[in-house]
Amino acid sequence: MITNYKRSAGSLAKLLAHEGISDEQVLEVMAKTPRHLFIDDVLQHKAYQNTALPIGQGQTISQPYIVALMTQVLRQHGVHDKVLEIGTGSGYQSAILAQLFDKVYSVERIKALQWQAKRRLQQLDLYNVAMKHGDGWKGWASQAPFQGIIVTAAAKTVPQELLEQLDEGGVMIVPIGDAEQKLMLYTRCENEFKQQVIADVRFVPLVPGDII
Repeated sequence: MITNYKRSAGSLAKLLAHEGISDEQVLEVMAKTPRHLFIDDVLQHKAYQNTALPIGQGQTISQPYIVALMTQVLRQHGVHDKVLEIGTGSGYQSAILAQLFDKVYSVERIKALQWQAKRRLQQLDLYNVAMKHGDGWKGWASQAPFQGIIVTAAAKTVPQELLEQLDEGGVMIVPIGDAEQKLMLYTRCENEFKQQVIADVRFVPLVPGDII
């Protein structure tokens, strides 16, 4: 168990800055968030390495650089209020978002992961994250529109229902592809969507349906 994590988290934030993360508030949040709490005990010695790690159920906790990059891109495009996260997973990305945006809505298809994530967020006194158990492909239509949408699993095709839940001028960041994946940015301009490639990435697949 890691009891004094702040030096390790601070070193991770410095590494992320060296790798190109320039948003000071994103770096500050990454430096103060205990990533080890979102990882099983047996892997906690790797918590502050810049790498993705397994969290069970065939899922992973994302590489810190990708977490920071996706968060930074949202902020660069003026997102500050309502953010929809598809794929709660461990809750680590949710925790980062919760400290930088007014309200986070997070959808997870695996009930066991959702309950673990909710407990971890409560442990950190983060209560501005609403969670839904359901199919990430469908988003959370009753809470739409969203200023920003962040998808933490790779879709083979662009999830049209998620695009429709974007507010005017809103942005969605989503990995697209199968064997080869690109992190894509979609910006809503009335009923049209501009797209931009952000980076080459590797995510677990965005699977339809939900698991009790």
